[in-house]
Amino acid sequence: MQTARNDIDDMIVHEKMQVALEYQNEAWADGRADGIEPEIIADAAIALAMRETIRLHGEAGAEAMLDSLRERMLAGEFSPERKIQ
Repeated sequence: MQTARNDIDDMIVHEKMQVALEYQNEAWADGRADGIEPEIIADAAIALAMRETIRLHGEAGAEAMLDSLRERMLAGEFSPERKIQ
């Protein structure tokens, strides 16, 4: 029973992540349509994410998130050339 609950929880988190990414894509497109350069949009998004992460989890939690993101980046997770199978 616990495995089924964990699977459902994982599916809910995945669905929320997909919706959140859609919101981010819309905000990105709106910024680009208003003439804001991608580098500025990216910097603003990262700054806002860091502020919110520090508010929720403190500086140690934010540092752990950055460490995780660095490992994922080095593994190629965010590469535009990455193929998902």
